[in-house]
Amino acid sequence: MDQKAPLGLALIPILFLISLLAINVLGVFGDSALDGSNQMILILSGAVAGLIGILRGTSFDDLIEGIAHSIKSTTGALIILLLIGSLAGAWMISGVIPAMIYYGLKILSPGIFLPATAIICALISLATGSSWGTSATVGIALIGIGQALGMNEAMVAGAVVSGAYFGDKLSPLSDTTNLAPAMAGTDLFTHIKYMLYTTIPSFVIALIAFAIMGFMQDGQGSIAEIDPLLLELEQTFNLSPWLFLVPALVIFLIVRKMPALPAILIGALAGLLAALIFQYDLLVSLADSNSAKEIYKILMNALTVDVSIPAQHSILVELLNSSGMAGMLNTVWLIIAAMIFGGAMEACGFLQSLSAALLRLAKGVFSLIATTFATSFVVNFTASDQYLAIVIPGRMYADAYKKQGLAPENLSRTLEDSGTVTSVLIPWNTCGAYQSGVLGVDTAAYAPYAVFNYLSPIMTLIVAGVGYKIRCLVAPKEAA
Repeated sequence: MDQKAPLGLALIPILFLISLLAINVLGVFGDSALDGSNQMILILSGAVAGLIGILRGTSFDDLIEGIAHSIKSTTGALIILLLIGSLAGAWMISGVIPAMIYYGLKILSPGIFLPATAIICALISLATGSSWGTSATVGIALIGIGQALGMNEAMVAGAVVSGAYFGDKLSPLSDTTNLAPAMAGTDLFTHIKYMLYTTIPSFVIALIAFAIMGFMQDGQGSIAEIDPLLLELEQTFNLSPWLFLVPALVIFLIVRKMPALPAILIGALAGLLAALIFQYDLLVSLADSNSAKEIYKILMNALTVDVSIPAQHSILVELLNSSGMAGMLNTVWLIIAAMIFGGAMEACGFLQSLSAALLRLAKGVFSLIATTFATSFVVNFTASDQYLAIVIPGRMYADAYKKQGLAPENLSRTLEDSGTVTSVLIPWNTCGAYQSGVLGVDTAAYAPYAVFNYLSPIMTLIVAGVGYKIRCLVAPKEAA
């Protein structure tokens, strides 16, 4: 259907979606809304859009084709997400992730605790691609250590969140880092490289801020609180700096511009090899047998469904678990549901109407990037989901960036700087609610100290304002 839909009709599915998501997250399910109810609401909202579109003349075949095209655009990201789950399981059972945590915790001292917290969380999130997993594991440990040292727990939580989202944002293993370039129409590693121009300065400034906060604290306590945790890690795993060869291999392949899919698969397989070399005794213990068949089952389960390593320390009980590929299915499910909604909205002409209305405000490069940021933040604020804050503006503005002669990495960077990092600052957003629940600190309390998260969009606007690293297409498409 070529006729542009009226703006009022285009807003109906959006308002329907926002209303039901608000009920879901705030009134009924809370953090567990991501377990399935939000996905159903996305599909229902797509059905509302489809129904209105069909009543206006959109054929059912065109509607299905639009949804199929929308889902197809994320195929690579979905496969990567599944492999990320496998990699996480392999790196857990091989001792790679425990080694990162072990050596990271050993460098802590009260004077550098806050910046060290941000750096540790950044490294783990970069390695795993999960800000949620980082907060739920080492983040909890760091909150406890900070309390033992007499640190302000809101500051500690802000440092955890800042580091976790820095790593998540730059990690090729992250779902949002794969989703943003898929929406914008660029490749993963071009997107990551282009984000460095805003992400690195934001994180450096955040570290300086955390260092100043740390020196202003007069916390008392002893880092001996972490000794039992370190001791059990030593007793459970054969920890060695040689384990870092596994992530180093993946980094090398990425630097050599190997596509993400084979690089991640090689990283997972290298993790299994490291498990056989370094953690054979642990594998025998988990398999309760020296049988090659039973050890094979343990390794395959780590890749696909579950690895659970027994632990006594309460923090390690949570830390030493991974759900493998199966753990990514909820995220895959959510993205597919979001693409159903986005595809229906596009097929019915609604995204075009919304985009046209918002683009009337965008008269140049800065205003277009500022409008993208505002849209992502408003979606985060109203729809309570970071994936929608990437998907909806990504679908809306992709053509507008091309028409202004801007390379798609400008859009993908803005989506991450706006949608990914601000989600955790909003109490009723699933990310804000999750982090608050896991860390035991109210979102409103840690938000002022999540320096990186509010510096990132500010840095994006500054870069756009001065025209620095705004890449143009080789052959810009003229506006119609």
